Amino acid sequence: MKKRSRLVIVLAVILLCGYFLYPTIKWYGFVPQDAKELATGSNVQIKEYARGQASRDLRSLKDLVAQDSKAALPAQYSYLKDSAKENYKAMKRPVPKTWTLEAVFGGFYNEQNLFDTIESYYRTSLLELKTLGNKALQLGLDLRGGMSILLEADTASYEAKKGGSASSTEIAEAIRQDIEILEKRIDQFGVSEPVIRLQGSDQILIEVPGAADPERVNSFLRGKGSLVFKMVDTALTAELDAYYKANPSEVYTDTGALKQPSFLPAGKIAAGYYVSDAYGIDELESYVVIEEEVGLDGIHLESATTGTDGITGRPVVNFQLDSLGGDIFYKLTSTHVGDTMAVVMDGKVKAMATINEGIRNSVQISGFNAEEASDLAIVLRTAALPIELIVSSQQAVGATLGEDAVSAGVKAIAIGLALVVILMFAYYHVSGLVADLALLFNLFIMISVLSAFNFTLTLTSVAGLILTLGMAVDTNVIIFERIKEERRLGKSDIASIKAGFDKAFWTVMDANITTIIAALVLSQLGSSSVKGFANTLAIGIVSSVFTALFVSHLIFDATVAHREGKKLHISWRKN
Repeated sequence: MKKRSRLVIVLAVILLCGYFLYPTIKWYGFVPQDAKELATGSNVQIKEYARGQASRDLRSLKDLVAQDSKAALPAQYSYLKDSAKENYKAMKRPVPKTWTLEAVFGGFYNEQNLFDTIESYYRTSLLELKTLGNKALQLGLDLRGGMSILLEADTASYEAKKGGSASSTEIAEAIRQDIEILEKRIDQFGVSEPVIRLQGSDQILIEVPGAADPERVNSFLRGKGSLVFKMVDTALTAELDAYYKANPSEVYTDTGALKQPSFLPAGKIAAGYYVSDAYGIDELESYVVIEEEVGLDGIHLESATTGTDGITGRPVVNFQLDSLGGDIFYKLTSTHVGDTMAVVMDGKVKAMATINEGIRNSVQISGFNAEEASDLAIVLRTAALPIELIVSSQQAVGATLGEDAVSAGVKAIAIGLALVVILMFAYYHVSGLVADLALLFNLFIMISVLSAFNFTLTLTSVAGLILTLGMAVDTNVIIFERIKEERRLGKSDIASIKAGFDKAFWTVMDANITTIIAALVLSQLGSSSVKGFANTLAIGIVSSVFTALFVSHLIFDATVAHREGKKLHISWRKN
């Protein structure tokens, strides 16, 4: 490969790694700690904070206007200018040249419009930070803390579903299957290196590292794949809506559940129709009356994928039913053409649609945002839990080793790098600096890849990182010794470099291929902590081979080969 082509590839790798590493650098280097704490909270907490800040800012602005409406808009409220400018244009009024408090207030239709704009500013900022935090390299439970959830098997419901008592062996087997399903769910949700283990005889302990969203974690831990289709009674729905409006005190019970009005006949139940708000939180929009009898149960589902509606562009969930489910669904839809069907997920009506024709095996449902659609598909793909689980406790966990461990890990990497840099320069002269440069580039690539794939950095991962940096030098040592051998045979510097890299190639590849095979086996069969070490080791081996055989070779070619008068300095001894 030509030198210019190799240079283009190296530059492309640098740019790609920089792109992958940008969220991590920005999150840990430029986002204030208080903003991190807000952004890593639940969506409910973000909603409460945004609304609280909007109320505070609106009150402050009103006080400022009362004092002096002609005063200039304070800098902290400058974000209001763009929205006010758009509103002025929409109202076909001239845009003010000077933004005073009075001019800004005049750019909004009413006080509610101004409040919504301020709230949107805080909401957008925090949700963008939340997205950034999810893309950054995460620290593990031992370094950063996370969530600890204790789940307890609901043996009573299991026996009721089974229709008789269950032996301890049957319950143990059901719990074992639950653990396998939860591992699949957590893996597909992108949570790295969770700890899932049996505690006692009927409890499951789950530790999720990093700033996991509690609501989303709950959705796949407790989610039973509870998706059912039920028919909607439109006439009774209109009557229910009018009743609730006329009797607001009769909408909810003391526990917060919907009351079932006495005029509903047997077999009919009142349910809430929920849509996601701007924060991704379910909001009750209206009430519907649905059949108590299940038209089709989600247990007949065979596969589930997400997609996009070709007309509306909204996220949808596509799934295939088994043969029995297809027959049931076709019979249901064929006999109710023109009626409304509700998609009920965990007791909430999430979507409604009018049946236009009979549907058999292939079903598409909408009414979800992108994350909900993805989460629902995952829960359904991984099937229902054999034995239902009850959340016994859920708590945030502080770092078991904390900042001292992080500091020690960083210090170990820094000291190791410094010693290698000194040793390589002391033994191989200027060529040692080439190896050092390749080593730093290797570290850059490793951290970038870990960040790109959202791996969680634990102490074992740090150990893999340090070990890989130490092993990466071996490749350069092998190449340099081969080059020195070629020079002792009387070859020129250019010929020695070419022969040294060519002859060292298979030696380097043999050593690293065996190591990467071991790392891949460990990543597949090892425990969660061992997987962190193995993944880091595998990434490091690939990057170290690339930097040694590709980057180092390019630097030698650029500094020695094809440059008149340049001598190869690969030893302090006179040659």
